Amino acid sequence: MTARPDLPEKLPLFPLPGALLLPRGHLPLHIFEPRYLAMLEDVLKTPGRLIGMIQPAGEAGDRLHQIGCAGRVSSFSETDDGKRYLITLTGVSRFRAGKPEAGPAPYLVAPVSWAGFERDLGPPESDPGLDRAQFLDLLSRYLERADLRTDWESLENADDELLINSLAMLLPFEPEDKQALLEAPTLTNRRETLVALMEYALAARAGGGGTEDKMQ
Repeated sequence: MTARPDLPEKLPLFPLPGALLLPRGHLPLHIFEPRYLAMLEDVLKTPGRLIGMIQPAGEAGDRLHQIGCAGRVSSFSETDDGKRYLITLTGVSRFRAGKPEAGPAPYLVAPVSWAGFERDLGPPESDPGLDRAQFLDLLSRYLERADLRTDWESLENADDELLINSLAMLLPFEPEDKQALLEAPTLTNRRETLVALMEYALAARAGGGGTEDKMQ
């Protein structure tokens, strides 16, 4: 049973470790493998233009996590050689994938359920417990330790969801950490997970010695 008439019962799947798409987020992708070029060609013929982003699971990456996020192809351009596409997916809703089905397509297609992710289809979430100054201080220390840069003005002016989800998508966490961020039920849970990951990274880079200020 779909959550909305325009959400299909099956999705083409794009397994990509470490790539996180969240509802209302934007994920740029470089498509060049023949099977995914075929997938894009087929997807562009559909009304919804939806691709299911999902992460491989297990040490060998030989299976898939159950929860992914569907993205609508919101922009695409062809490279000069005509063999690659640069596309952007805009996150629509998370889904729970069933077992991929055998078929004529060279890419994976699986039945999906949208149940339990109705929040994704509503308005942007807010995080009442977010202490923005404390959160940005932790982020500053994390970025400095990781030798990363960011546009602070944009972050300071971003609404809660854009701030938290953008960082969840962009910061260089491990694939399993990205999956934990994806599966966080609410924006508050995602912020708490994000804080824990940054604090852990800071402690690890400090060699395990000393303590970092903890955020609630």
